[in-house]
Amino acid sequence: MQIKILGCSGGIGVGMLTTTMLVDEDILIDVGSGVGDLSLEALQKIDHVFITHTHMDHIAFLPLLLDTVMGLRTKAITLHASAQVIKILKKHIFNWLIWPNFNLIPNPENPLLIYKEMNVGGTVHLNERVITALHANHTVPAVGYQINSGEASLVFTGDTAGCKEFWGEVNQINNLKYLIIETAFSNAEAALALESKHLCPATLAKELAYLNSQPAVYITHLKPGEDLKIMEEITKNPKTSHCVALHNQQIFTL
Repeated sequence: MQIKILGCSGGIGVGMLTTTMLVDEDILIDVGSGVGDLSLEALQKIDHVFITHTHMDHIAFLPLLLDTVMGLRTKAITLHASAQVIKILKKHIFNWLIWPNFNLIPNPENPLLIYKEMNVGGTVHLNERVITALHANHTVPAVGYQINSGEASLVFTGDTAGCKEFWGEVNQINNLKYLIIETAFSNAEAALALESKHLCPATLAKELAYLNSQPAVYITHLKPGEDLKIMEEITKNPKTSHCVALHNQQIFTL
């Protein structure tokens, strides 16, 4: 199994693309602006989409993806998310006001988009790949995901503040190879991080203290213009000095 990082920034700008991960050729984890760099041929191969939460940087290109491939494929795209996330998408995005309801077109009997509820603890098996929803603590309903090939696992926190339930789940994974964890703000903005339920370097250190294993740790969702400062604060702390910044086009093999 291969996971390719298409976008991992907390904002936009030249070279900065928001959260999207491509699993093999047919699965997306979130659909931020990073998916826009895929070719038309690659976009047509997406069969499954897993959404962590409904903030725009994680779903912005979902409507455009669906609109682009609708006339180019006969098989529906399955969207996996919590019941709360699906409800928000239906009400606020695919409502005919913001974007068409692809759950009804081309026709209700053969829609382009199919929803499948996946709450915390839920697991989806796609051939030899197993994806499990994990706890997250954010300002809107949110989850993280474990992606498991059987040989090894990658865990992505999604957007989250401190979450003891998450670490309880992660510490039960016996083949954890990679952890991708968000840190959106610098320590100078710790109050904003707390209010918006994100991590800063100080709270990252506290959270990683709960981790019992030693996977490679990558930092995502760095705010543009603050990324160097945030990573400097992370690497200067002995408790987090092993963490490195996630990059677009980075590939993980499980």
